[in-house]
Amino acid sequence: MATEKVPTQVSHRSSKDGQFVTERYAKTHPATTERERIKHPK
Repeated sequence: MATEKVPTQVSHRSSKDGQFVTERYAKTHPATTERERIKHPK
């Protein structure tokens, strides 16, 4: 079994419409945004 780490990217989305938002917007509106990790396999 390989124990390679899969590269991930942290992004932020609006809970209302699902669009990506900036980290700055997410920090000022924590009740309406979600942080997620997106995996990028080779």
